[in-house]
Amino acid sequence: MAVALTSTDPDTVAANWLLGAAAVRHQANVLLEAGLAGRLEHFSIDLGALVGTSRYVCETILQNYPGLVVPYHARWRHFCVGGRDRWQDLAGSLEVDAKERARIRFDLAITSVLLDAGAGAAWKYTDPQGGGVHSRSEGLALASLDLFARGGFSSDRCRPLMADAAGLMACSDETLETVFQVRPENPLVGVRGRCDLMRRLGKAVADRPRLFGEDEPRIGNLVDYIWGIAQGKTLRAAQLLRLVLDAFEPVWPDRLHLAGRNLGDTWRHPAARAEGAADGLVPFHKLSQWLTYSLVEPLEELGLQVTGLDDLTGLAEYRNGGLMIDTGLLQAKHDGILGASHEPGSEVIVEWRALTVALLDRIAEQVRQDLKGQTAGLPLASVLEGGTWAAGRRIAAHKRADGIPPLNIISDGSLF
Repeated sequence: MAVALTSTDPDTVAANWLLGAAAVRHQANVLLEAGLAGRLEHFSIDLGALVGTSRYVCETILQNYPGLVVPYHARWRHFCVGGRDRWQDLAGSLEVDAKERARIRFDLAITSVLLDAGAGAAWKYTDPQGGGVHSRSEGLALASLDLFARGGFSSDRCRPLMADAAGLMACSDETLETVFQVRPENPLVGVRGRCDLMRRLGKAVADRPRLFGEDEPRIGNLVDYIWGIAQGKTLRAAQLLRLVLDAFEPVWPDRLHLAGRNLGDTWRHPAARAEGAADGLVPFHKLSQWLTYSLVEPLEELGLQVTGLDDLTGLAEYRNGGLMIDTGLLQAKHDGILGASHEPGSEVIVEWRALTVALLDRIAEQVRQDLKGQTAGLPLASVLEGGTWAAGRRIAAHKRADGIPPLNIISDGSLF
């Protein structure tokens, strides 16, 4: 379990700080300042391109959401394909109370987010319901929804719409390959890594009865825990992220540890100056933050208000990061960066991701200025959705026939 935040041990203080959104934003801006001063090895920053990037994002938002009612960047968007909302199709048949509905949404969102880690350019998913062929995030979303609806994460055949500890720990590579339609001619990046995540998720659920229940440990029981700790039916987004990072800490691959904590999506970069043991470390918590964004809607539907959403950061992933490169905000300093494949812990990738996070704040501020008078202001989660993520995909499709990002990461199925 997590060490109390009131600890005075320096390493514990550093670990607690790194496992939070404030550290993500702070360290990203440390690298941005270094880049603006010309002290980074791999990328330079052209802030003169910021206005053009913002205009491109605004254009994309207005294309996707002409009424400027922009939802959050959450997993739920990817279930909406071909003019149908597949989650709502499934939810329409539910005969459960509001809390059980929220539990089911948690079961689905958390498993689906953790199974989304980049599909690779070659993988496609043919919708068995006749909804066409889909790739990348939409394909992964539909495949994970299909697996969930079949009872792929439930140990109780009479209750398929559940992700309990026993069901998750029984997840097999073969089952995932079958449902996700993986074949030699349709390869999915990181199948083994995804299944391993599901099995570790099941063990984490079983080992943490305080959060997931004792008699029937299940992801969805986290709803009851949150309901119990919310003060006046409100919860700050940063608190929700900390809960996510604590609850699913055992799920992440072992990379960096500090004071007994698994730091998850945290990496090293020599320009990331900080106090004490946090020096040289850059946290992102991309999947955890996207998961947090995805849990807001079920909680709001249940009647709980999540405040301070902009305390979370933009997401350091390839669509947002690709947008920065493709619009000229970020420029590679040497050959061998663009078009090559890089390990996720490489200095190139850490630098790129950090600059992406910092520049997303600047883009969001510029977008709000550009849309002033048309909207009361968009939270960062909506700017991402409307937005930078969609604009990154759009410009990639325009620049490259296969729509791949301008910079490639060797994925193990647990990062993107």
